Amino acid sequence: METRRVVDSNPDLIVAITNQVALAARTATGTIPIVWTGVEPVRAGLARSLAHPGGNITGITIDTGNEIWGKRLQILKEVVPSASKIAFLGMRVVREGPVTQQFRQQLNELGQQLEISAVPMMLLRESTPAELQRVFHEIAADRPDAIIVSDIPDLSAHSHLILEFVDRSRLPVMYPYRNYVEAGGLMAYASDLPELARRLADDVHQILNGAKPGDIPIYQPTKFEFLVNLKAAKTLGLMVPPSILARADEVIE
Repeated sequence: METRRVVDSNPDLIVAITNQVALAARTATGTIPIVWTGVEPVRAGLARSLAHPGGNITGITIDTGNEIWGKRLQILKEVVPSASKIAFLGMRVVREGPVTQQFRQQLNELGQQLEISAVPMMLLRESTPAELQRVFHEIAADRPDAIIVSDIPDLSAHSHLILEFVDRSRLPVMYPYRNYVEAGGLMAYASDLPELARRLADDVHQILNGAKPGDIPIYQPTKFEFLVNLKAAKTLGLMVPPSILARADEVIE
């Protein structure tokens, strides 16, 4: 309903944050340009390809492939060497059902290389506080040794609930964004959000100056930062290895 109201107002451009909002906008209009931020646009049915999205949409995909997940798992394992089960907190991708078996398999293969016996997927069906609480109960029942949080934008709106749950559970967590660490989270291997915001603004600028969104390649992050919160580590009783601290772009004490 809200999307229909936006489209009926005939804006020059729609900025859509998350796949769900972008898909609703795309369904409602095939002509108004859409600049979007989310994940896996091709699999979600938003774009034909990253290089040539086609149609009336372009933007930024937060997803950067398996390499970044391997990096996040590796750092988490170095900080918590005893971890043998690391839960993945994420969401089911719109129009795709659950995260694919292929991604599950790849995550577990990455984990096995690091002597992590299992990476169970804890997936929200929708981005609501009630659904998040349901998944928190699943995580508590599964009793993982640590958690890795997905970078899908839908979860960012509930970062305070995630941090509250982690504070209660006292589990080490690898987060996807700086704001979690600044709010007391343990660590993050994160995309450079100011860079992404500049890219999004550049897309808007190009379109308002006559460019077709379907001709503007979808951007993937290329710059990352690693942050560690030593106060959080002390609360969890963790000794962060000097090698980890030396690699950090920022250490919060």
